[in-house]
Amino acid sequence: MWLWGSTAAGLVEKKKVVVIGGGVGGSLLAYHIQSFADVVLIDEKEYFEITWASLRAVVEPSFAVRSVINHGDYLSNVKIVVSTAVSITDTEVVTAGGQTFVYDYVVVATGHVESVPKSRTERLSQYEKDFEKVKSANSVLIVGGGPTGVELAGEIAVDFPDKKVILVHRGPKLLEFVGSRASQIALDWLTSKKVEVILNQSVTLNTISDGLIETSSGETIDTDCHFMCTGKAMASSWLRETILKDSLDGRGRLMVDENLRVRGFKNVFAIGDITDIPIKQGYLAQRHALVTAKNLKKLMMGRNKGTMATYKLGYPIALVSLGRREGVAHFPFLTMSGRIPGWIKSRDLFVGKTRKQLGLKPTVT
Repeated sequence: MWLWGSTAAGLVEKKKVVVIGGGVGGSLLAYHIQSFADVVLIDEKEYFEITWASLRAVVEPSFAVRSVINHGDYLSNVKIVVSTAVSITDTEVVTAGGQTFVYDYVVVATGHVESVPKSRTERLSQYEKDFEKVKSANSVLIVGGGPTGVELAGEIAVDFPDKKVILVHRGPKLLEFVGSRASQIALDWLTSKKVEVILNQSVTLNTISDGLIETSSGETIDTDCHFMCTGKAMASSWLRETILKDSLDGRGRLMVDENLRVRGFKNVFAIGDITDIPIKQGYLAQRHALVTAKNLKKLMMGRNKGTMATYKLGYPIALVSLGRREGVAHFPFLTMSGRIPGWIKSRDLFVGKTRKQLGLKPTVT
């Protein structure tokens, strides 16, 4: 492939960029650089999913029609490889299927370990099954009181007010990464919707049997179905046998500099949850992608390091939906709840906005 440039001949060969991971960061990055780079996207699944919309899809499966998007729908100029990467050398990336891709630049965006279907059709079918599971249940257990667990509990409590919803969280408060006021607001809202919240206790898969679940304190919970909304491991174990093995910190995250390059490398970037940047949120992974897209373009145009874009860690903010119309927002010096944060996020969960960022229409006809 060739790119119009400023050389005497007028044309220069496009640089090869391999993006590993098609989640929030990797998909947006591939979209933005496909016009000026020869891009390969390696992802274990055929689609990108707007992850913060997945909880609405559990209670409204048709919602996933817009939030689960085949990579080919927005990456018209990218080679899409449905596989996992197993090795990175100084010159190429190797996949589990034995394919090798030579690169000038590589971007690691593998995030956390996920267990999801390979095809979009299978993923949509999975949401239909989850919906039927909730619909037919009398009681639903949710394990984990972070944003995912709180939002799922809210979705089920609002759409299925007759269900008994139990949320078990191992910490002393919900939404532990936000202030105490926002945490209390979320707890009070769930309690008002008759959600039973059990704090300072945990549940493991080993304690789940025949609908009876035992918590860490020995308490037994009778439930018809459950959802695990706890943290997932970094998808980085494979990197320990690659050239990046010495760039991993003790928690399996890639250490990056202010330009989002992996420390010790000039042509290897990392974005999203796989990095050692402290705050892990979807909108920040999108910011990582945009900074990296700018830097790749500058490097390909031969500009010096002094002009490279830097990623600056801002103040932590959180916007958690509570059902379809309400929410709680936490900013550095302000916490608010009710219809205003609900209007900002809960109505559409930023699905239309995210689709537009990928050059797609906000709705699907």
